[in-house]
Amino acid sequence: MHLPLFFRPRNPTPMQALAWIVRIAVVLVLVWFASRNSQPVTLHGLPEQSWQAPLVFIVLVAFVTGVVIGLLAWLPTVVRQRREVGRLRKSVPVPAVAPADPGTPAEAAGAAPREPHGL
Repeated sequence: MHLPLFFRPRNPTPMQALAWIVRIAVVLVLVWFASRNSQPVTLHGLPEQSWQAPLVFIVLVAFVTGVVIGLLAWLPTVVRQRREVGRLRKSVPVPAVAPADPGTPAEAAGAAPREPHGL
């Protein structure tokens, strides 16, 4: 019986353990930053318009806004590349694949047949 890849137990490598330690450290630093910068700040927009919010919320909104703008700027490039890849795939002729010969030397010698994708 074959289990899907995500159900198979894995042995973590030292590099994976180090990556998790770094991730946890980053989260702890961000939580510390948020707790130390919770005082309200006032943003002034148009005349006679102001908004009060915690500083960490303002920083988070600015970060998320930057990420969204960056992704929207990157989107046309991705769409253009995908169209080009599709066009190139259609233009390349697909070679005809000959049916596999069941009497290959490996099978004749008693070797186990290979599973697709090495699973």
